[in-house]
Amino acid sequence: MKRDAIKRRPLADTVLSTLEPEAREYREAYGLDRLYFVVSPTGRKRWEVRYKHPITQKWSFMGVGGYPDTKAKKARAQAIQIAELVADGIDPREHLRGGGGVRTFGVVAEQWYEHKQMQGRSAKTLTKMRHWLDNDALPALGDMAVADVSRADCVRVQKGIEARKAFNIAEKSRAFLRRIFDFAIAHGYCENNPASNLLDVAAPAPVSKPRPHLLEEDLPDFLRALRMTTSRRSTRLAAWMVVWTASRPGMVRWMEWSEIKGKSWHIPAEKMKMRRDHVVPLCRQALQALEEMRPLSGRSRYVFTGEGAKLPVLSDAAINRCFSNAGYKERMTGHGARHTAKTLLSEHGWPLQWTEMQLAHKPIGLEGVYNQASYLEQRRKMMQWYADYLEALEVGMTKAKRDKFKRRQRDVTA
Repeated sequence: MKRDAIKRRPLADTVLSTLEPEAREYREAYGLDRLYFVVSPTGRKRWEVRYKHPITQKWSFMGVGGYPDTKAKKARAQAIQIAELVADGIDPREHLRGGGGVRTFGVVAEQWYEHKQMQGRSAKTLTKMRHWLDNDALPALGDMAVADVSRADCVRVQKGIEARKAFNIAEKSRAFLRRIFDFAIAHGYCENNPASNLLDVAAPAPVSKPRPHLLEEDLPDFLRALRMTTSRRSTRLAAWMVVWTASRPGMVRWMEWSEIKGKSWHIPAEKMKMRRDHVVPLCRQALQALEEMRPLSGRSRYVFTGEGAKLPVLSDAAINRCFSNAGYKERMTGHGARHTAKTLLSEHGWPLQWTEMQLAHKPIGLEGVYNQASYLEQRRKMMQWYADYLEALEVGMTKAKRDKFKRRQRDVTA
């Protein structure tokens, strides 16, 4: 059932079992003992208690079990126990850490997740963590005492993920498990990390194929087709923004007006894969696209707004769907546009350091550690050259134009 169809509280078991997930995680008050019922976007359900810290007087939530393993009666009993501890001036979390209760893997994993939230991890990373917890880790290990989890238990989680061919998730699972047990060791919950060396028993992942991308000889037809596509204006302009800036599609989708400063796009560290602030120079064509978007979304927070209320920006698939509508399904993708840009710029002699910085790739080796230059002005000229070069390919490249582009490139890199 939908949450807006709830008529009375406390929530009946028929309501708890049939509550439907939404695009974002939500809490519903159970109706007694400050107990809340939480439903994640994946459909996993759990109980939380809201309590006021006896010393800081700040409100907080504490998990008391997953549903349906933990029924309402048991959750209420734990909520009452927490209320009694608070009334006695005892922080229930500290009580649990001090041995006043069984420290299950589920409880420790939720503490680790809350710690990651407080560290300011990106919403995308937190969503991946939450999805993995709800679908893989907690169903298998959630009710086990964290000190009793063995290496065989961790291997079982890994094998379950590998069985559905989700090798990327299996790789993240190894990292998440290892970090949760490191967190547990640091807090004195257990002494050993059973998730270490799981790579030794991992199934070999299939050799990854390069992302679909186009070479220079393919670009004229593609650019003309993209210009003529019937996709929505915001989707089409977002696709062009990916092409012109060689930025990650997710970054473009979540672009905010407040991040546009002059002729540059300033992306904060919390949005970036490498967790560093990143500045993207905007070519003339990209700035014109922003002016075209301003009447459509200028009053919104985000530049490329979505159609529905559930997601404030374009969907994950929107940009790739735009390329598909242009007739390039499975031949060109948003990430492939980055590969295309790197290949073309490299072939025309642009410095590797500039292209790597434009792509916001991790610095390579010791040189990357010591060389933190952003090459902003050099990249500005390089990306304007790139956008102009694409424009020339679209309308028709001539020998005279090509020679002019060669001179422009030499003048900048000399």
